[in-house]
Amino acid sequence: MTQVTQTQNQAPSKPASIKSLLAQEGIQNRFKEILGQKAPGFVSSILNVVNGNTMFQNVDPNSVIMSAAVAATLDLPINPNLGFAYIIPYKEKAQFQMGYKGYIQLAMRTGQYKKINAIEVRAGQLRSWDSLREDFDFDFTKQGGEVIGYVAYFELLNGFQKTVYWNTAQVIEHAKRYSKSYGKATSPWTTNFPEMALKTLIKHVLSKFGILSIEMQKAIAVDQGIIKSQDGSVVEYPESEVENVAHTEVVETSAETETPVNVAEEVPTESEEKKSNVKSLNL
Repeated sequence: MTQVTQTQNQAPSKPASIKSLLAQEGIQNRFKEILGQKAPGFVSSILNVVNGNTMFQNVDPNSVIMSAAVAATLDLPINPNLGFAYIIPYKEKAQFQMGYKGYIQLAMRTGQYKKINAIEVRAGQLRSWDSLREDFDFDFTKQGGEVIGYVAYFELLNGFQKTVYWNTAQVIEHAKRYSKSYGKATSPWTTNFPEMALKTLIKHVLSKFGILSIEMQKAIAVDQGIIKSQDGSVVEYPESEVENVAHTEVVETSAETETPVNVAEEVPTESEEKKSNVKSLNL
């Protein structure tokens, strides 16, 4: 009598969920090393970010952890309502992105800034300006007009000042040149143009003329990147053109398509990966 053994095709095992990864002792200990007593709250915020966006369902949980760890090393919250840093689903990977408030926060930590801000400029508020000499005459007592541009400003404790003003047309030109998603319904340039413009201006003025602290350099290096290594030293910029870290100008991307941008007057290169000086994550 012959025995017939029937074999059943076994479904491939599902990858670990973000919840199960965060429950691992090694990962919990790493966040505790970075954040101390703030670690439990930060870990909870990771779950809130993922659970609050259905597009994370097909995203590699490990890439979420790596992006979150970068935010932890910079000590920036990832709650999207706060605007300091973001974890964005990009196809099947998580992408780390800085918010304009995050850049201001890192600048203030240096203790070298007396003043720093970025705001909208409305019709009637700009009386005259000389971009070469940076002689600007603003009257911000006038309110309610149409937004005609954006201005970023800082003053250091040693007296050095810098002001950069772009009219709305310049901001749009910049976005069209460096954002592949510009004009699409899902693009942040469509859903939140003001914040995108403010980030562009504050990132430009700080990266070009501000104090490049270690934290600031890290933020510039990983902004808009997919973290590819456990130590955070390799960052991939999807569908992007990236120049040298010291001169990178980047704005936020949408969940579907976007490209990191460089300062408008400089020619981008085509590198997709580069080394950054990000603190070792060792997850």
